[in-house]
Amino acid sequence: MISVQKLVQAIDQLKPLPQVASHLMKIADDPQASMREIADIITHDPLITADLLRMCNSAYFGLPRKIESVQEAITLLGLEKVVNLVLIKCCRANLGRAQKGYGHQEGDLWRHAVSTALIASDLAERLAAEARPRIFTGALLKDIGKVILDRFVADGFGMIDNLVQTQGMSFKTAEKKVIGVDHAELGAIVAKKWQFSDKLVAIIQHHHLDCPEVRDDLEINLVYLGDTVGMMLGLGGGSDGLAYHFYGETLKRLKISDRDIQEIIMRFSEHQPKIEALLDMA
Repeated sequence: MISVQKLVQAIDQLKPLPQVASHLMKIADDPQASMREIADIITHDPLITADLLRMCNSAYFGLPRKIESVQEAITLLGLEKVVNLVLIKCCRANLGRAQKGYGHQEGDLWRHAVSTALIASDLAERLAAEARPRIFTGALLKDIGKVILDRFVADGFGMIDNLVQTQGMSFKTAEKKVIGVDHAELGAIVAKKWQFSDKLVAIIQHHHLDCPEVRDDLEINLVYLGDTVGMMLGLGGGSDGLAYHFYGETLKRLKISDRDIQEIIMRFSEHQPKIEALLDMA
């Protein structure tokens, strides 16, 4: 079991999100937020601005001309995509590390996070969900607890795997039994410490949908489904892989058909080389 002291020490070892990311997360869900306001926040960080422009000019977007300013990026791509690109860049420092306990090489967890965020965002757009920025952010940061829990999982992996294999537990449930906390629960603690909104904390804590009380929540369902599709595609699933329960009623609840899922998988697979090129620039 992890002591409270060890847990706090481990959380403090995370790199805090850059101020630009924190500010953007606070206003991204505000329908009154202006292009000028968001552009000003980004341009105050020259390094983030440079990385943003490089990503905007990648093959992923295939724009007919070079983007040379944040304002131009917002005009051509829209506020939502620009904010998402900044968050992708800002999350790499923590999520890009190797997590040996989970079987992740360097960059695996970050690529999984970005991929599932893009899938969840695609699903949200199909359903005309209003809180798309929060859905993207929740999907991107849902596994932040793994960054901290990694070494404890590595130490107890034999016992965790045994519970998964012999008792049919989900990896998350086995984590909790062996270590005393699971990665989603720990991720929610990090989210609170970083002063995320209550809704974003809930998305991170319940993204495996194993709590019946949240199964009617649209945003949590979309992040869960994005994560599930990402694991089905083998995108950085790691040693926990598909060792989670699948809640098939989610598709019925969201009125998403098997064909919809197949189309998303096909489109994502077609764009994957471009996505990889985008991430190489981040």
